[in-house]
Amino acid sequence: MDLKRDVAVAYAPAAVGNVAVGFDLLGHAIDAPGDIVTVRHASHDQVLIEEITGIANGLPTIATENSAGAALIALREHLGLAAGFSVKINKGIPLGSGMGGSGASAVAAVFAANALLDKPLATEDLLPFALAGEAAATGAAPIDNVAPQLLGGLRLAHPDGGTPIALPVPPGLQCVLVYPDCSIETRQSRAGLDENIALAKVTEQAGLLAAFVSACHSGDIDLLSRSLRDVLIEPQRSSGIPGFADVRQAAMKNLALGCSLSGSGPAVFAWCRRSDAKTIAAAMRSAFERSGLASSAYISAIDAPGVRLMDNENSL
Repeated sequence: MDLKRDVAVAYAPAAVGNVAVGFDLLGHAIDAPGDIVTVRHASHDQVLIEEITGIANGLPTIATENSAGAALIALREHLGLAAGFSVKINKGIPLGSGMGGSGASAVAAVFAANALLDKPLATEDLLPFALAGEAAATGAAPIDNVAPQLLGGLRLAHPDGGTPIALPVPPGLQCVLVYPDCSIETRQSRAGLDENIALAKVTEQAGLLAAFVSACHSGDIDLLSRSLRDVLIEPQRSSGIPGFADVRQAAMKNLALGCSLSGSGPAVFAWCRRSDAKTIAAAMRSAFERSGLASSAYISAIDAPGVRLMDNENSL
């Protein structure tokens, strides 16, 4: 397969993973900081990470250990490309934030590389390569971040694979995402999860996910609010986040529909009506401050767009 141009730049957004009720299955893109990856056609036959800038330090420049690099290696091998890629990564998503940083770099990398191809793949066909990049970075390949970062909106994965399902978002709702000034390593967080969960809890969570999907389609906000909670994973992870209980209580007291961890945390998200978003964001930040943590807040549409090409690295 030939390359049709020399360089492409792509931006991939942050994401809310799990969305409380759908561990490793459900996620949505969010209008918050993202990663920008520049991919250049190279005369060599390798994937080389030339530069990593932005807010992240200590990311590996060895391609097989870097989410963007590993994603591009998988793409090259699948397509049998003779040409290599030179890569620059500008990190906008903090490491260990629970905002999908490794997934964003992988998504932006394969999307930019795809734009160089004479016969580019369909966007949804890039998903396996982005997941390969996520796996290199985190030791697992959960689809909850990667799918919405690639395809946009609120996405639900099917266990049999295929294109993740786009769920409708009831009108008038927004997401508040608050990121405290601390980090949690995703690989360690996953390793610490107890897989021996009581059948009753599994059944309860399955019912909540089914009701949540129904509420998205029907627009039943009361049902959505009663369903937007996590009885499996949040109880295991929340104790490692200073002030989480206070932050969640602050959101719910100010009329949030639901509040939980984004991915493995420490970022915390809340769904709410648009009219309540600013008040909820301020209350959640104040709660983190009471625990001694500064934080940043973002208010976004829930069905935010996914990855997109940029004219250049500064055109966002």
